[in-house]
Amino acid sequence: MENEEETLLKSQDSVEKRLGRTTLLDSGEDFEMLEEVDDGVDDDLPPLEDAGGGRKESHQANKTVKEITDPSQCPPQEEWLDVLGNGQLRKKVVEAGSSPDSKPQRGQNVTINLKTTLTDGTTVEEESNVSFTLGDGDVIQALDLTVQLMEMGEKALIEAKAKYAYGALGSSSTPVVPPNADLILEVHLLSAVDAPDLELLPPSERISLASRKREQGNVHYQRGDYAFAVNSYGIALQITEASSKVDISPQEEEELLDVKLKCLNNMAAAQLKLDHYEAALRSCVSVLAYQPDNIKALFRQGKVLALQGEYADAIRSLKRALKLDPSNKTIHAELSKLVKKHSEQKGAEQAMYKKMLGNPPDINTVQKPQAKSSWSISWKWLFGATAVAIGGVALSVVIAARN
Repeated sequence: MENEEETLLKSQDSVEKRLGRTTLLDSGEDFEMLEEVDDGVDDDLPPLEDAGGGRKESHQANKTVKEITDPSQCPPQEEWLDVLGNGQLRKKVVEAGSSPDSKPQRGQNVTINLKTTLTDGTTVEEESNVSFTLGDGDVIQALDLTVQLMEMGEKALIEAKAKYAYGALGSSSTPVVPPNADLILEVHLLSAVDAPDLELLPPSERISLASRKREQGNVHYQRGDYAFAVNSYGIALQITEASSKVDISPQEEEELLDVKLKCLNNMAAAQLKLDHYEAALRSCVSVLAYQPDNIKALFRQGKVLALQGEYADAIRSLKRALKLDPSNKTIHAELSKLVKKHSEQKGAEQAMYKKMLGNPPDINTVQKPQAKSSWSISWKWLFGATAVAIGGVALSVVIAARN
């Protein structure tokens, strides 16, 4: 009996070592999905592309889900790795990889085969050779967090709660995923290579890469995931600002600058949603340094300044934007609202100063009494002076008579 227990313990230890139970994620962040707040501002972000698609039934998917959910065939609990320790993202090795040293690193470009199903067995996506940069937020969190734990060639099952998949909104584009849907991912890690050196990347490829990162940021923004949007825009900016050892034409420089300014403008919008006012202001100022008449940057700068209580500066910025685009109803409405608020603030300040300094009588009521009082004082003073003078003359006469 003791030999059997020792054998079982050794088996469990070997499983834990093989799964890398003690592996720590260097990302660590638990990004919550933020609710979208419609503030009436047209942030000019492109809509999600409707690539069609739909739900596909698959007997093989049903079989896979049954194998996972059937208690008689359910694998031992020890084979599942609780990735974040909260039970909402789990990984199980189906087929071991080459070695623990072959795990991909953040920043590398990885390629996987991916099959995504709902918990009821519905296949929502099945793709081969899916490539993305690990840790850049190009894919759902479930993939970004678990693929970096896989060995090269490994096949794994991943159970992801909606929070780490497509969240409360779901996805209306490919893959089509309903709101609050938990997913089962079948992943096969094919390769991992270092990202290309930006300094040696041809300008056309840099422009394309930066544009893809910016578009991914737009997807995050439209889903209300503003922290990930800022991250994607930041990566795109790094690509546009990287020095180049390859010849670049003036037209390509202009295209890179255009991508950069779009990233900064959209980043300012996302930072505003996160209440990061100083960061949003810096983004707007950066745009205006290149394009002083950029209407979006002027508008968002005005909004930031208003939120910081700098109403006079905010009004100047919005007036400038409205002058450049007089028919823009959004700018006009924001400016009208701000002018009214600024007027109310000035009235409140005047009332506060009056309270601090007291309530002096009205000027119109003060002038007449002051004039009357002034004349009466003058007559009294004149009368007194005359009396003193007369008294002085009489005293002189008396003294002279005595002499």
